[in-house]
Amino acid sequence: MADHTPPLESGQLLSPEIPLLQSPPPPPMVNGEGPQQVILVQVNPGEAFTIQREDGHIQCITGPAQVPMMSPNGSVPPIYVPPGYVSQIIEENGVRRVLVLPQPEFHHGGHSPLHHAPPPPPPPHAHAHMPAFLPHPSMMPPPPHLYSGMAGGASDMSPQFISQYHPAHIYSEQDPHSPHGRQQFVHRDERANKTYERLQKKLKERQGGERGGGGGGGGGGGGGGGGGGGPNKDSPPSSPQKSRVTSPASDVHNGLGGRSGSENEPSPSPIASPDSPSRSASAAACGRERDVEPGELDEEAQALQARLNTISKPLVVEIHARGVSLSWSPPPRPEAEGGGGDGGGGGGGGGGDRGGGKGGAEAKGEGEEHAEEEEEEGQVEGGEAQEEEEDVQTPPEPPFTYEVSVSYSGKDGRYRSAYSGKDLSATIEDLRPATDYHVRVQAMCKCLQGSASEGVSFTTLSCEPDAPSPPKKANGTKNSLSLQWKAPCDNGSKIQNYILQWDEGKGTGVFEQCYYGPQKQYKVTKLSPASRYAFRLAAKNDMGVSEYSEVVELLTSCGVPVPPSGPELVKAGVTWLCLQWQRPHSSPREDDIGYVLEMEEPGSGYGFQPSYDGDELSCTVRNLHRSTTYKFRVAAYNTEGKSNPSPVTEISTSPDRPGCPPRPSLKGKATPTGFRMAWDAPKDTGGSSITKYTVEISEGQTGVFTGSTWEEVYSGSVMECVCDGLKPGCSYQTRVYCESDGGQSTLSEPLLVQTPAVPPGPCQPPRVQGRPKARELQLRWSPPQVDGGSAVCGYSVELGGAQVEEGREVYQGSELDCTVSSLLPGRTYSFRVRAANKAGYGPFSERTEVTTGPGAPEQCRPPHVTCRSPSCAVLSWEAPPSNGAPVTEFRVEWGAAEGSMQVCYSGSASSHEIKGLLPATNYFCRVQALNVAGAGPFSEVVLCQTPCSVPAAVSVVHALRESEMVVEQPARPRRRRRSSEEDEEEEEEDEEEEDEEDEEDSPPLLYSPSTCLGLRWEPPCNHGSEITSYLIDLGERQPVLTGPVTKHILQNLQPDTAYRVRIQALNSLGAGPFSHTFKLKTKPLPPPPPRLECSAFSHQTLRLKWGDGPAKASTADALQYHLQMEDKNGRFASLYKGPCHTHKVQRLNESTSYTFRIQAFNEAGEGPFSNVYTFATLRSPPAALKAPKVERVGDQSCEISWEALPPMKGDPISYTLQSMLGNSEFKQVYKGASSSHTMSGLQASSEYRFRACAHRLCQDAPELAGPWSPTVFLPPQRPPPEAGAGGAAGGARAAEARRPKRSLTDEQLTLIFILLFGISGILIAFVIQYFVIK
Repeated sequence: MADHTPPLESGQLLSPEIPLLQSPPPPPMVNGEGPQQVILVQVNPGEAFTIQREDGHIQCITGPAQVPMMSPNGSVPPIYVPPGYVSQIIEENGVRRVLVLPQPEFHHGGHSPLHHAPPPPPPPHAHAHMPAFLPHPSMMPPPPHLYSGMAGGASDMSPQFISQYHPAHIYSEQDPHSPHGRQQFVHRDERANKTYERLQKKLKERQGGERGGGGGGGGGGGGGGGGGGGPNKDSPPSSPQKSRVTSPASDVHNGLGGRSGSENEPSPSPIASPDSPSRSASAAACGRERDVEPGELDEEAQALQARLNTISKPLVVEIHARGVSLSWSPPPRPEAEGGGGDGGGGGGGGGGDRGGGKGGAEAKGEGEEHAEEEEEEGQVEGGEAQEEEEDVQTPPEPPFTYEVSVSYSGKDGRYRSAYSGKDLSATIEDLRPATDYHVRVQAMCKCLQGSASEGVSFTTLSCEPDAPSPPKKANGTKNSLSLQWKAPCDNGSKIQNYILQWDEGKGTGVFEQCYYGPQKQYKVTKLSPASRYAFRLAAKNDMGVSEYSEVVELLTSCGVPVPPSGPELVKAGVTWLCLQWQRPHSSPREDDIGYVLEMEEPGSGYGFQPSYDGDELSCTVRNLHRSTTYKFRVAAYNTEGKSNPSPVTEISTSPDRPGCPPRPSLKGKATPTGFRMAWDAPKDTGGSSITKYTVEISEGQTGVFTGSTWEEVYSGSVMECVCDGLKPGCSYQTRVYCESDGGQSTLSEPLLVQTPAVPPGPCQPPRVQGRPKARELQLRWSPPQVDGGSAVCGYSVELGGAQVEEGREVYQGSELDCTVSSLLPGRTYSFRVRAANKAGYGPFSERTEVTTGPGAPEQCRPPHVTCRSPSCAVLSWEAPPSNGAPVTEFRVEWGAAEGSMQVCYSGSASSHEIKGLLPATNYFCRVQALNVAGAGPFSEVVLCQTPCSVPAAVSVVHALRESEMVVEQPARPRRRRRSSEEDEEEEEEDEEEEDEEDEEDSPPLLYSPSTCLGLRWEPPCNHGSEITSYLIDLGERQPVLTGPVTKHILQNLQPDTAYRVRIQALNSLGAGPFSHTFKLKTKPLPPPPPRLECSAFSHQTLRLKWGDGPAKASTADALQYHLQMEDKNGRFASLYKGPCHTHKVQRLNESTSYTFRIQAFNEAGEGPFSNVYTFATLRSPPAALKAPKVERVGDQSCEISWEALPPMKGDPISYTLQSMLGNSEFKQVYKGASSSHTMSGLQASSEYRFRACAHRLCQDAPELAGPWSPTVFLPPQRPPPEAGAGGAAGGARAAEARRPKRSLTDEQLTLIFILLFGISGILIAFVIQYFVIK
């Protein structure tokens, strides 16, 4: 908000030449409390407000701003408004405002027009102006200009004006979006308007039957197509605003001419002429790109426009206090293109001669005389249209968009859009209660806009009043408050009573009723002084009680205040005093207290006069005299009266600063380093005495003063001073100023002083230029820094010895360098120089010692080596002769070999400490000296050996694998020889067992990984002394000491436990450092051994079983078993190692006891062995006999013989022989100890079979029968051959037939089967190789 301008008198005029924006004139604010009335004119952003003063000057104020206008007589000035507007005075919080609003219709039920700010009529002119405030009607002619239309309604007002009433919804044209989200229609420019007018003109020329201003413009509906040649007889006379015709661009929608605020205004048809050259451009602007002929496009547009004009009026479905529900029907499809639709088109044409605007039956009644004359023309046109319709295909149903407009200023008032969409129903909210409205609907399709339907009127229902404004304080005393209030909007039902509530001064927020009645004022009595009370107000009518107003807090008056304390000085000036005072302590803060400051000027004789009157606690009194004492007092007052004045306080103004002192003068003669100066006091002291003088000095160069640096050299009350410490031969200027209680004066004119010159100061010591030679030196020096105030004209160089003060001059001249010759090499000389000017020679500079012709140093003596420790040695040496130049550096070379020494030190020290050496190691060293002339030769090589030391730290440590943790066993004893007395059978068994042991060595014993950890490390460097032992530290456990080994097994550890291990080597000199700590962890305890059982046994095998599980298991099982059997030597040999739970022991001796044990193992290691189990084998039966031999002894007898078996371990052997005749069963024919038997009584023609088996006759057990031998056949005996030639052959065949046939043994049959199987496999492989692969 811009700054407020000063108040204006009521007679000042507002310029009628300043147009406002499209918003109503802002309501002025009137302050009705004081004797003067102030009206605030609100200037909106973008507007200009021009005021013409009485003196003729024009003041222009641009918005946003508030212009206060003051009326000196205390009354509200008359406000003249144009027709169509009214002024209303409202009051809120003690401030009266004048609202200038458009004149609404009569509202039923006493509805206040302030509840909603209705939009005014359309703008009568493009440049409307605001009328001026005039003191009297006779002084102002009728206003030539009127207000512009309200674009935004109440929404464009300032926020302080909206709080008086609550508009529900204003249909604004300037809003960027409508309440239903529909955007504004964009106004066209001048070029588009001209194109539009040209299209309308061509369209009217093409359409036939135009009479009376455009009859038959559209078929059917409410006569929207009718022209408007004259005013409607049912319409009220238009106001000046409505009678004006706006420009075509004032209300254009979607690029087409729409309807303005009134139906009486002409609405040209939006259909373009088919002959218009802008047809394609118009179609592209509407977003339609169709590849059709121009004639077809225009006929389509005409038909669609005619259909849009036939929309019927909306239907009011339901009415509420602040809303209404509407519904409507889409435009009906015409029966024939170009006809009269439902009859309304003809009516519209006829009615056009009499004023148009109505269609259907009403238009027919008004234009009945003309309808008969046009009937024939209509029939002809209808016939032509019917013929054209046959050639044109009926278009599909187009999408319609509907716009609902509402007017609350009458049927012919201005309509505002309230809804836009495709639905056939809508609910309009935010209406005013008890208000007459008119609503109409308008259809749009494809950038075409139809005429609006006939308006439908409805009246909203009444409701409870609006919330009133808070009550205000009209008057008040110590014990009473008079309240008054304004009536709120009654919303259609008269307000009957008011409800006033208060909090009784408790401040708890709980309100009680203190008044109920129809009055608009009430006096509350019996109150406490200087107390706060809260009030709120509500209104009641027949519809209910309104909401309560905002809570307002009011205060009762207090008593006369006590005299305040005297005023105090805040800050004093030369002509002003800033004073402050305190509020009376006994007055409450809520009491409005004013203060009167009175001042008495000395010597005036008028006494105390008021100099300030207000409610502030401080003020500044101006226009006073300097260094003058004034008397002040202050009095407090409120509505009850004025207090006595405070005690008088005397306060003085500050003095002014003094005047400028005169120019200082030189007192006496200036010296090379100073001078004395004096000055006089200033003529004007400023009202106070001078307290201090300050002298400043500035140095100049050759009479030119830069004036950039001034230094203070004196500060005091004496009017002369001495300036010393100056430079000889320089120019100086001085100035002086004075100070008093009033401040600092200006500077005086400067005084110029020149100091005399002196001999120059000392030079810098001379320096050697280049490298000194053996017999001459090149010297150079710089001029002195102090020339004594005169230019240097010459120099003198003096040569002297190092220890001699006196010398001789070797150069005199004006140059800054010289060459001194005839010097001795390797000698040290001293030089000094001095400068001279017109005042004489200055002092000598400091001496500079220079040595001529330096040479390289000589060879150093061999260095002395001292070993402090096995890893540290200290070298020291002496400096050799320097040969004229001091030794600046020593280089020491050090190495383990004489030919590979490297520089280990380079510096000026005479000793060096070498660290990081290896103990018991030989090292070589030598030293060399250097100076500026070069490097001398190396000294002789010195050999030194570091002493022995403790071993180094063990750096490499490994953990042993389980397979490496082998238990060391003593040497295996040799087996004893067997005596010759043992039997041969036991010898054979022992030989077999020894062969098995040789083939299968027993695995070595290993330490348990659950209780043992194996370590292996690499021996560290012993540093000259052999390692005697190692110490293994296990943390909390006792350290383990081992010998000089590199592997050790830690035993008796806890299973599944982590240990931190570190190793330390020891020798005769002590213990070395520990190795790095590393973590090792023992494995869990191995599983316990299972129970061993013998599930099956025979004379040569034993089947053993242990644990629960399958007989066969996978090798991936975590738990496995190790089965061992004790041999004849008492050692256990491994039989089985795997995951299975059974094992068969074969190749055992009969009737022998065997001892077994078993252990389980897994990832944790091998568990303990079980107890020893003993199992015995059975006695073995005799072996199977070979097939017996059968020989015929006679025709009816034969001899059967078989092999004899030896006795088995002392048990005799008997035999059993069985025979079978033909296919009968075997029958025993012999049993005994003999190995042959002769059988008689045989049948010659029968076949016999024989088999035999051996029996073991046990002494303490039943006999054991062996297996049967293979069966042997005895063929039948053939008859003898006939006698003759074939006798010999027959005898031979008979002899062959009598020979017994031998059957194949089991081994022979097995061999035959293997051969057959191998041959068949080879054949199959050959077939696959040849036929399949190749």
